[in-house]
Amino acid sequence: MPSYEFPFNERIRTLLRVEDLFKKVLLNVEAALTQHHHSALVYLFQTMDIIDRIDIRVDLLQELDKQKLAMQNLRGNPVIAEKMLESIIDEIDSAAQALRQDSNRLGQHIRDNEWITSIRQRSLIPGGLCEFDIPSYHHWLNHDDARRKADFEGWLAPLMPMHKAIQTILHILRGSGASTQRQAQHGFFQQMLGGAKPAQMLRVEIDDNCPCFPEVSANKYAINVRFYGMDYVQKPKQCEHDVDFVMTLCNL
Repeated sequence: MPSYEFPFNERIRTLLRVEDLFKKVLLNVEAALTQHHHSALVYLFQTMDIIDRIDIRVDLLQELDKQKLAMQNLRGNPVIAEKMLESIIDEIDSAAQALRQDSNRLGQHIRDNEWITSIRQRSLIPGGLCEFDIPSYHHWLNHDDARRKADFEGWLAPLMPMHKAIQTILHILRGSGASTQRQAQHGFFQQMLGGAKPAQMLRVEIDDNCPCFPEVSANKYAINVRFYGMDYVQKPKQCEHDVDFVMTLCNL
C-alpha cells in the first residue's frame, strides 16, 4: 500500500529530508559499485548541506529528552504494554547517549577533510566531477570496493548517532496517531482541526491499484487533501471520482 507523508512544520520536514538522504547514502554504499559510491558521496554532500544550516544535535537531544519524559509518565498505565514501553525508553536512552558522546559539531570531520571539501565544492557545478576536473576523485573511484567502503565507514561513523536519533524520533512520531478510513469525494477531502496540540505530520495510504496520488495543504484550522491523476505528459489533474484512503494524524 503506497504511503505518503506530509510534514506540517520545518523541524519535521528537516528530519524527513535527512532520513531520506541518509537512507540513500547507506543503500548506495552497500551496493558497492563505482557508480553507487559516487551517488552515495553526492547524497552525503546533500545531507551536509542541511546539517550546516541548523544545529541539529541540540534539536535532536531536546526532542529525545522530551519523549523520554513522556514515555516515563506512561509507566504503570494498564493500557500500555510495559515491555514495549521499556524498549522505547531504552532506544531513546541509547540514541541520546551516542549523540552526547561526541562534543564536536556534527559533520566537522568532513568539513576538516580538505580532499572531500574540494570534491564537495566541485559537485555544486553541473558536471563538475568529470575526470578532467578532479582526477584525484577518479583515482579514488578506481580503488576496489572494499577500500571505498572502508573510507565510507570512517566518514559515516560520526554521523550514525544522528541517524539513529532521527530514526527513533520519527518512529515515535509515525506510531503516535490513530489511522482512520476516509473518502475523498471527487478527489477532495477536508477535515477541520481542533484541540490545543496541532498535528505535526499527516500520513496518507492508498490502495495499490489506485491511479491517483495525494497532495496536502494545511493550516491550524483545516487539512485539505486533493488526489490527482496524471498521464506523465500533461500537468496532473484532480481526480473526478471518489478515492478511498487511510489517514493518520501524527503528533509528538
